[in-house]
Amino acid sequence: MIRRFTWVAMLLVFARAASAEEAIATFAGGCFWCMEPPFEALPGVSTVVSGYTGGTKENPTYEEVSAGGTGHAEAVLVRYDPAKLRYEDLLAVFWRNVDPTVSDRQFCDVGPEYRSAIFVHDASQRKAAEASRDEVAKRLGVPVRTEITDAGPFHPAEEYHQDYAKKNPLRYRYYRYNCGRDARLEEVWGAAALLRSDGRGADLRDPRREAE
Repeated sequence: MIRRFTWVAMLLVFARAASAEEAIATFAGGCFWCMEPPFEALPGVSTVVSGYTGGTKENPTYEEVSAGGTGHAEAVLVRYDPAKLRYEDLLAVFWRNVDPTVSDRQFCDVGPEYRSAIFVHDASQRKAAEASRDEVAKRLGVPVRTEITDAGPFHPAEEYHQDYAKKNPLRYRYYRYNCGRDARLEEVWGAAALLRSDGRGADLRDPRREAE
């Protein structure tokens, strides 16, 4: 009995140690459905959770955030292993998946709840985020409207929003295509923005053709 208790205690210690080695990053880039897949594809990322942050209302619902007035933005919280993946790598993926030239909107979604933002968790993240923003502004030659602000409470979204692209692939592609997301990303970043983690290009064809 004592030996079993000791083994369980050791497992708990190892679990806490593993958890302590993980870092978190929080990004807002418009519809959170579209921000999950790019980060989930990265080696070293353990989980990506869709949710709401940046506002004042506790435990907001999707309907409340969409109606405006909560101050929250749709966002994703990324848990990753800093030994395998740098925060700067996450920033690079973030920028290639947003239009940083606009305020309070992303693509077809309009309103402050769809703003692009980097929510920093410490001074080192802020330094890296600000440096990357300067590089983006230099490359694009236009002002960058993406916010960089301290991270606050993160409220996970409803279960049906989690892993939406995996659960509803065709609906997800309809939405993404009709929203003009990939077309605009190519305008902003060029064809390099459309490369997936496996090196293949994103498919810009109308997803309705798949149903024919």
